[in-house]
Amino acid sequence: MQSQIHSVPRRGDGAGTRAQILETAGQVFAEKGHDRATGKEITERAGANSAAINYYFGGFEGLYAEVLVEAHKSVASIEEIAAVAEADMAPEEKLRQLIALGVAALVSGERSWALKVLSREFLAPTPARSAVEDREVVPKRRLIARVVADVLGLREDDPVVDRCCFSVMAPITVLYVCEPASAARAFPACCGEDVSPAALVDHLFAFALGGLRAAAAAATTAARP
Repeated sequence: MQSQIHSVPRRGDGAGTRAQILETAGQVFAEKGHDRATGKEITERAGANSAAINYYFGGFEGLYAEVLVEAHKSVASIEEIAAVAEADMAPEEKLRQLIALGVAALVSGERSWALKVLSREFLAPTPARSAVEDREVVPKRRLIARVVADVLGLREDDPVVDRCCFSVMAPITVLYVCEPASAARAFPACCGEDVSPAALVDHLFAFALGGLRAAAAAATTAARP
């Protein structure tokens, strides 16, 4: 007979147990990082069976990968970005809405561990990164590229679009990686407590749009015979 110590019975509250482990793991990974977190601590804090991580996630690395996915979704889900990219509005307004999505994650109190987990992964990548990028980062980048290409008036596969996507996304990415208090001290007029999210969105949008218009003009000039 299989020992109950090494198996997790199928229970009606399985979805709740899985969610509790995932939430607890996010908190632990945010506090300690991938290298110092342990499955034992996660299951104990979640009040779950010691075999629950294997049962629900296939192991510790599978759990960490799912935490990264949830962190990406907390920042901005593929569905949220797609809704903006496919909306019936001018490309410039779509760009503003995408920037607003990114800024909203910085000021939201929900899933406070998400940005810490993403920051740790960005600074010290693990093997889970490539798989998570395929599931979250690449699809989002394609949607953003569609909007950027429309603003530029170029094809999505134009190299200029790729470079401009990087330039649009980079400032928000830096804010995700920086510790909030440090960012506020370094850039008080941008990240300080007195700066409203709307003001930050306005600045990032104006800066991005100006850069895109300059890039579009340069591309048009380069294409002339």
